[in-house]
Amino acid sequence: MRVGSFVLAAQFPGQGQGEALHRAVRSVELAEEAGLDTAWLAEHHFVPYGTCPSAVTLAALLLGRTQRIRVGTAVSVLPTVHPVALGEQAALLHVTSGGRFSLGVGRGGPWVDLEVFGAGLAAYEQGFPESLDLLMSWLREPSVAGTGDRYAFREVPVVPRPSEALSDAPGPEVVVACTSPASVRLAAERGLPMLLGMHVGDEEKAEMVALWRQLARAAGRPTEEIRGAAHVSAGVCQIADRRADAVEALVKAMPGWLKQGLDAHVTVDDRERRMRDPLAYTELLCGLHPVGTPRLCVDRLAATSERTGISRFALLVEGSGDLASTEENVRRLGAEVLPHLG
Repeated sequence: MRVGSFVLAAQFPGQGQGEALHRAVRSVELAEEAGLDTAWLAEHHFVPYGTCPSAVTLAALLLGRTQRIRVGTAVSVLPTVHPVALGEQAALLHVTSGGRFSLGVGRGGPWVDLEVFGAGLAAYEQGFPESLDLLMSWLREPSVAGTGDRYAFREVPVVPRPSEALSDAPGPEVVVACTSPASVRLAAERGLPMLLGMHVGDEEKAEMVALWRQLARAAGRPTEEIRGAAHVSAGVCQIADRRADAVEALVKAMPGWLKQGLDAHVTVDDRERRMRDPLAYTELLCGLHPVGTPRLCVDRLAATSERTGISRFALLVEGSGDLASTEENVRRLGAEVLPHLG
């Protein structure tokens, strides 16, 4: 089982953006010290829900500050960036880090980002498969031409080639954020592992893994690839000597952050949005994920792995909104939970 952190760089009420980013960087440095496997970095634009607008840029900083831990994006929003530009950045990080970089990509949402970056709503609604296929070609082939509806260009060489890394991997790992059967199909047909969100529980994640396997087999993916697919489950982790104290720490801090962060999202086409109740959502997360004593956290992670078949976790450790509390949470995760997991 491989346990990592999920880093949002969340801006809690009363905090500055620099404070949120400092806490994010510090939590990754501590995650390496604590023995965590991966730090997964989120990406958001124009909202305090997360103050990192470029996960791949923050990944570059953190790969330079660390020696062992894997650093991944969770996720780079593909419709708002040129896939070749992102592919070049991913290849660069893969080569220079010795293969410690993972590229998580997703479709994002129908947000105003699409207007600001000139992508348009079509990039979100129809363009993700083309962008993903072009990105994968860039990360696996020596030269690439654009032959799609959105990206058309003459053949050019891939520089740097991901295969030049001092690593056994042919290129950076690519993981796809999946929230629907359509995105599960997209990932399965390409043999790419899924990143499943913290808003869904074990039963739904198990169903998505089963669907991925079914669709991957139907697409003719190799049996060993299907068996070895390393899907990632996102969640929340808060450790305390009593479960009530862990829940209280999150219930005090997270609803305020969720309210201001989710309320700040603006749709590109003024479509109506249905927002979660912040307190109810916080309580849901506390019920789904390892929030409580170290023993409870061990049991919850083991149970999720057994029910879903997922062996990798990306856990939000900054839910208290406080730097000192986040630091303690990461240390306890490494010292009191990880040693008891397979």
